[in-house]
Amino acid sequence: MGRVDLHVHTTGSDGLFTPSEVVKLAKEVGLAGLAITDHDSVSGIEEALSAGREWGIHVVPGVEISTLWQGKEIHMLGLHIDYRDPSLLEKLKRQREVRQTRNRMMIEKLNELGIEVTMEEVMAKKKGEGQADNVGRPHIAEVLIDKGIVQSMDEAFDRYLGRDGQAYVTPPRISPIEAIQLIHQSKGKAVIAHPGLYEQDDLIPLLVENGLDGIEVNHPDHTDEAKQRYAEMAKTFGLFETAGSDFHGERHGSMYHAMLGTCTVDEGILTKL
Repeated sequence: MGRVDLHVHTTGSDGLFTPSEVVKLAKEVGLAGLAITDHDSVSGIEEALSAGREWGIHVVPGVEISTLWQGKEIHMLGLHIDYRDPSLLEKLKRQREVRQTRNRMMIEKLNELGIEVTMEEVMAKKKGEGQADNVGRPHIAEVLIDKGIVQSMDEAFDRYLGRDGQAYVTPPRISPIEAIQLIHQSKGKAVIAHPGLYEQDDLIPLLVENGLDGIEVNHPDHTDEAKQRYAEMAKTFGLFETAGSDFHGERHGSMYHAMLGTCTVDEGILTKL
């Protein structure tokens, strides 16, 4: 039985590889399949599906939806979604508008800190043919590295762009419960992404009550203890256990978050999903 990576980004959002390139890379690293889960976007799915047929790779249509819960950003994965669903497309468009608002707010905070960054500089970091409105924090981080403000992606997030960073902001977004509803309406399965990053495990039972289907147990930013804890929670609540590298590609020598295929699960899960 082959292995699948169920959390992968492309130039459809803030990844560095086009959908076709990601699928080809999946073939090269020996994967049987992968899920395309761009941030608030499904623009790369058609190309990935076509490449999947060419390379013999099972491509799962997916999305990663940014939500807000009690002031904390929570990401929800939608797997096996109907990526043509009109309601989904409209909601994702609104999500990307919020992302643009956050970018502007972060740039303003950086400027207040005496760091000169413009939206034009950030937009210029967008790679490929993906949606121009889907620029995110990694693009801002690239600009900070170019200007010598920080030396790496990790430093950019630790000092400025991450949850505890000096320029971090969280504008209003849909809740994770609303994201679950949206994913289900588009015939997909809802999975909480990298819960170990939130330090809010008490949210998971509430999400289960509202239809949560799975937990991303194996993620490159999870400790061994966290992986065990979420595997136990998945069993307790009868949820799918998923895994994903959260692959974006390498920027300035930093792999964000990990190489494609680093975190995988048995391809048998695809039938269950």
